[in-house]
Amino acid sequence: MKKVTVIGAGLAGSEAALQLAKRNIEVDLFEMRPLVETGAHKTDKFAEFVCSNSLGSYDITNASGLLKHEIEILGSELMPVIMNSKVPSGGALAVDREIFSSSVTQKILDNPNINVIRTEVTDLNFETPVIIASGPLTSEKLSQQIKNFLGEEYLSFFDAIAPIVEKNSINFEKAFYLNRYNKGGKDYINCPMSKAEYENFYNKLINSPKIELKSFEQNSKFFESCLPIEVLASRGIDTLRFGPMKPVGLVDERTGTENYAVVQLRQDDKAAELYNLVGFQTNLKWGAQKELLHSIPGLENANIVRYGVMHRNTFINSPKVLKSSLQSRKNPDIFFAGQLTGTEGYTESIASGLLAGINAAKYVNNEELIELPSETILGALTHYISFEEHKSFQPINSNWGILSDIEIDKKTRKNKKLKNELLANRAIETIKLFKSKI
Repeated sequence: MKKVTVIGAGLAGSEAALQLAKRNIEVDLFEMRPLVETGAHKTDKFAEFVCSNSLGSYDITNASGLLKHEIEILGSELMPVIMNSKVPSGGALAVDREIFSSSVTQKILDNPNINVIRTEVTDLNFETPVIIASGPLTSEKLSQQIKNFLGEEYLSFFDAIAPIVEKNSINFEKAFYLNRYNKGGKDYINCPMSKAEYENFYNKLINSPKIELKSFEQNSKFFESCLPIEVLASRGIDTLRFGPMKPVGLVDERTGTENYAVVQLRQDDKAAELYNLVGFQTNLKWGAQKELLHSIPGLENANIVRYGVMHRNTFINSPKVLKSSLQSRKNPDIFFAGQLTGTEGYTESIASGLLAGINAAKYVNNEELIELPSETILGALTHYISFEEHKSFQPINSNWGILSDIEIDKKTRKNKKLKNELLANRAIETIKLFKSKI
């Protein structure tokens, strides 16, 4: 039996391993936890959701939603597990972290074609082709080996985790259930603020002490789509009211009013006992976090089961080193997948793992590799991160801006939803054509 090595059992590595295994290819799957901890993961299970438990929209007219539909068509192994682990989250797709990672772990352990090896990889001298999916928290030793192999400097940015509280400690005399614009059910818990309450919260936030960065982290960058709340707040007093604390579309049915600001909490587990604060990624010291959260109406006595933390996420300079097939330009035996490539987001990690797994299988079978066209979200992502002319490469999520344009009249172009529907339909038809090639 032919064999491929996969480094890292996160979302990308798990998807890649399962894609290879179902193509009757033996997999050595390396995972360093719990031997080596990352500082962000809480368990030793595979495909653990670290920051949020939400994968974003499942609506096909949303770029992230379209990507989910694309990888379902292409045969993602993790998407069915996600659907079986989902929790109420309005128009978004969110999971019970524990159920999901436990299910993925068992799925991998039960697969006779996957050999799990619990150890840290410290060199890249394998006799088999390799998929490096070690993630943004790649260990220092492996990072150095990858850097030596690529001959390119790493780029880095910071990622942050939001706090989680127990639902039964929330004061529902102040908090209320509601989805924005009443879409779907009443999945979110909302903590409303008056102008005075918001200004009190804001002043506490901008004056709260932060955890000092280590010397090697000083020159790293924040990823714009996952900014700590204190960084957002530093841009102006109303920035949060137009961002994670936006009150628009959240009219309190008890009063009939739209409040000055609203803190939303999203269900984090299947039993609906834990809720995370939406958009509240933070690097504040834990004592300051507790004081700040308890200043939010409805959370005065909230029991905080996990505080927010920040960690450095690392990614390679993909435009210089990767093909759109996710194969290394320097050595065809080596593929990369996941956030390490600069495709930021849970769904994006799964999607890149799927493509890397498919192409690694094709490679060992001496078949032509798949390079999806930029009419699809997955194709557009891989073309974006492999575009050699980038002057300053930064991590990217799914978005409509990276898709190839579509010929439509001016009136349709101004109708954003209609345009997105046309782009989505084109992408789905294109993906279906490629389905037969995998």
